[in-house]
Amino acid sequence: MNYFKKILRYAYPYKKFAFLNIFFNVLYALFSTLSFVALIPVLEIIFSKERTPVKEPVYEGFSNVKDYSQEYLNYFIIENINKYGEFKVLMYMVGIIILLFLLKNLSNYLAMFYSTFMRNGVLRDLRNDLYSKVISFPLAFYSEKRKGDTISRLSGDVDEVKNSVLSVLEMIVREPLTILFSLITMLFISPKLTLFVFIFLPISGFLISRVGKSLKKGSLKVQQEQGTFLSILEETMGGLRIIKAFHAERIFQNKFEDSNQRFYKYSNSVMNRQNLASPLSELLGIITIGILLVYGGYLVFVDSTLEASFFLGYIMLAYNILTPAKAIAKASYSVKRADGSAHRILELLEAENTITDIENPVHKKEFDASISIKNISFKYEDQYVLKNFSLEIPKGKTVALVGQSGSGKSTIANLLTRFYDVNEGSIEIDGVDIRNISKESLRGLMGIVSQDSILFNDTVANNLKLGKPTASNEELKEAAEISNSYEFIKQLPAGLDTNIGDGGNKLSGGQKQRLSIARAVLKNPPIMVLDEATSALDTESERLVQDALEKMMQHRTSVVIAHRLSTIQNADTIVVLNKGEIVEKGKHEELLAKEGVYHSLVEMQSFE
Repeated sequence: MNYFKKILRYAYPYKKFAFLNIFFNVLYALFSTLSFVALIPVLEIIFSKERTPVKEPVYEGFSNVKDYSQEYLNYFIIENINKYGEFKVLMYMVGIIILLFLLKNLSNYLAMFYSTFMRNGVLRDLRNDLYSKVISFPLAFYSEKRKGDTISRLSGDVDEVKNSVLSVLEMIVREPLTILFSLITMLFISPKLTLFVFIFLPISGFLISRVGKSLKKGSLKVQQEQGTFLSILEETMGGLRIIKAFHAERIFQNKFEDSNQRFYKYSNSVMNRQNLASPLSELLGIITIGILLVYGGYLVFVDSTLEASFFLGYIMLAYNILTPAKAIAKASYSVKRADGSAHRILELLEAENTITDIENPVHKKEFDASISIKNISFKYEDQYVLKNFSLEIPKGKTVALVGQSGSGKSTIANLLTRFYDVNEGSIEIDGVDIRNISKESLRGLMGIVSQDSILFNDTVANNLKLGKPTASNEELKEAAEISNSYEFIKQLPAGLDTNIGDGGNKLSGGQKQRLSIARAVLKNPPIMVLDEATSALDTESERLVQDALEKMMQHRTSVVIAHRLSTIQNADTIVVLNKGEIVEKGKHEELLAKEGVYHSLVEMQSFE
């Protein structure tokens, strides 16, 4: 229960709705009991043949309250029957019963009405906080976690907790009060009979709790497996082209079916335990009522210490305990399941974000002098990708990083933008360590164009406006022209307002890349980071994109990570990396003249 208790703090802002829910639940419990008590006079009218007027009883103190109540009820009924007739009195009593049931159900509706606002409010706030956490985590977090598992926590786990918030309110307020009010009334009617109920309740609670002990563990397995098959689904949809190309449908079908089979098995186990709660509690209740009928019959027919109408009313009250007892058992199981879900949610909410701002970060608006990379070393896991790497990038210059795959080029882009933090050394902008600059202002200084053109299922305009949300149509057009994308945008069905599909799949690779450049141009940052921006393009697209990049890089500081060396010949400095270290540095012609590593790379690409 510890995890679920932590999640319940989300209900605190909705305490007004919780109190209203509790208030109407108290009324529900009260009217529920009174509606059954009101049946006693009706039974008295129907079954009693005694119609001789009796003397009004005298109240002699609390010790005699039970006998006084029975005698006064008889007196009241006989007096009114003699005055108004049996049928009219019966009609009045039935009217009272209907009114009590109406009030009971109205209270139930209002209790549910206010709990709806609280449950959905908890759901909204919890998902907002989870989403905020999801987008704040560094990229490293998702290299270790399945995306589908994260999606499962935001959907299935949160829903499980939401449903259990209501279960808790019912378990601690409505159902216990219904049982309590019923028991008090039953104790008043017959203390001897009620003794059996007090014996039954703890035995019932013990047996039900024994069944539910393993529920949390089973529920955790269900939620984890749901995360697994959602991950497979997410990977399938993202890689459908490759799956079909390699005719791997059966492989992925088997993976999904295996996971779904485990989910089926775990779900059956959990649901069967949960489903046992209701019939088990009802069976125990019926056994108790059977005992009550035998002993109550003795008190009515043999001992003559209890009237038949009171005994029948008592049995109805006893049966009235069964429904809330079953509800408490089900709610208890629901909370146990929710505790497993709450554990998974809290794992995400309480996970440490390793890339955070310091207490009073520098808010840097301008880039004035240079970027200094000083003796940095970095590793993703165990092996260092960069070792004692140093580089100075003056303002207004273009520095290109080249080298074979795995040499650390893209890692430098990730470190400059602080998607990851260095293990050793520092990166400084105008002499200020980027770890001391707020992430918002640091990334505000930079525009990024990556190899993968990441676009969203939205219009062209809204994709571009990620760079500048307040941009006008004129600014969008200007950015599109600089990136050589305006010509194809004009030909789209709705121009800038055309939806480009999931991941921009309605566009070609070159068009997507030019939109990525337009987005960076619109942002108009002083520093550009280009991570292999042309490596995935055909020759014609590369020419258009390269032209767009050159326009964009004018009067800006640029860090270019290049696979195709033809795209960086005009760079002010070319840095050649090998296994995370600088092996050569200079201009294109200088490096060719050395006939070293760079010369070999150019020769290989020329040959290709």
